[in-house]
Amino acid sequence: MTSGLFEDFDEVSAKQWKQKIQFDLKGADYNETLIWKTNEDISVKPFYNAEDLKTLPEVSNTKATQWQICQTIFVADVEKSNKKAIKAIERGAESIIFIIPNKTISIENLLKNLRNIPVFLELQFLSESFNKKLFTISNALEKQENKVYIQTDIIGNLVKSGNWFNTLNDDFSKFKSIIKLSKSFHINASTYQNAGATMVQQLAYALAHANEYLNVLEGDFSSEEKQSFKITFNISIGSNYFFEIAKLRALRLLWSTLASEYNITAQCHIIVIPTKRNKTIYDFNTNLLRTTTECMSAILGGANTICNLPYDAIYKKTNSFSERLSRNQLLILKHESYFNKVNNPADGVYYIEILTNQLAEKALTLFKDIEQQGGFLKQLKDGTIQRKIKESAKKEQQQFDVNEHILVGTNKYSNQNDNMKHELELFPFVKTNQRKTLTEPIIEKRLAETLEQNRLKNE
Repeated sequence: MTSGLFEDFDEVSAKQWKQKIQFDLKGADYNETLIWKTNEDISVKPFYNAEDLKTLPEVSNTKATQWQICQTIFVADVEKSNKKAIKAIERGAESIIFIIPNKTISIENLLKNLRNIPVFLELQFLSESFNKKLFTISNALEKQENKVYIQTDIIGNLVKSGNWFNTLNDDFSKFKSIIKLSKSFHINASTYQNAGATMVQQLAYALAHANEYLNVLEGDFSSEEKQSFKITFNISIGSNYFFEIAKLRALRLLWSTLASEYNITAQCHIIVIPTKRNKTIYDFNTNLLRTTTECMSAILGGANTICNLPYDAIYKKTNSFSERLSRNQLLILKHESYFNKVNNPADGVYYIEILTNQLAEKALTLFKDIEQQGGFLKQLKDGTIQRKIKESAKKEQQQFDVNEHILVGTNKYSNQNDNMKHELELFPFVKTNQRKTLTEPIIEKRLAETLEQNRLKNE
């Protein structure tokens, strides 16, 4: 590039830009016309420049060149799940998440012939003996250059089900024993997004969720042991493109701040899956567009592992066609759109840097308030967390109902000749199951459910 290329161009200040915009508005109010406020109480301006940054942002330590395509497999049949994983790897997947429903599953057979790939084992039960067995197997596999991550989240189970696996004391006792072996713990924060929490709430609750574990583990591990911790966050991503990029970046900042208080230097591993909240059964092909931009946000935001959501996942049983499409979306992003060629592509972008800081600051404020009020578990028991998420979800639902929040093909530009009643293989709406719980479960619900139910009745 020729030196002095920009010498003929004078710098333009933010004040000059604003004056020019106000002139072009021809009397319209600048604040009312061009500044909009989000549900996170962030005022978004029409332009950003260097004057909006108080200090130069630090270079982030994420590596977008290293993100991995992941396939999620629910293990109902060990042999079929193993074959499915091998085929997924052959067709482009670079890591696997196995969802393990019970302790009768043979892990040796499940992982047979899977080599040189990260495998995440998400356990839907709590068993110290099973985890000991897993630890022995994973140690043997690591000698073959396999990485096996055991994911146990007792608080995540309480959040979704309203109950501990057994009891609070028993769960935490087993949890600590498991951490002694695996040196890793897992925070499933996707529930908050899918239930309608704002981004600030998602970040604050994920941090408070993690802090409960760190508090319990604080006295049981040496400083050296704590440095070997492996921490994973499961995060759901929506379609607010730039905000979702900033959300993931803010999560890393917040985790770094929290971890430093416990003298932990380990970086968190972020696993991302597109949200179900904005997915629809009508005009279902638009789900492909939604998940594409959501995966793009995940990559640019610094996700380590991305598991795409098949476009028909909310109403159809698992099938090879939609899974292949979801995997191919990621392959296209990586190998044809070159979303793996630049590390930290969002660094230095004024808008994203400022959004990152605003989300992090607001989430940290909420996190501190949660801690001052007794912590995440206390607020969960009191129903405060549930109430706050319900309030946010209700506001977002009202915006959808009056067409302020648009889902194309559903509440805007819908095809009334589109019939779906005979296409439903799964029940795509919230199921009610009356049972006794210790706390009120946080219920995941899609925005379009009521509208879709009314349309189905009229088909």
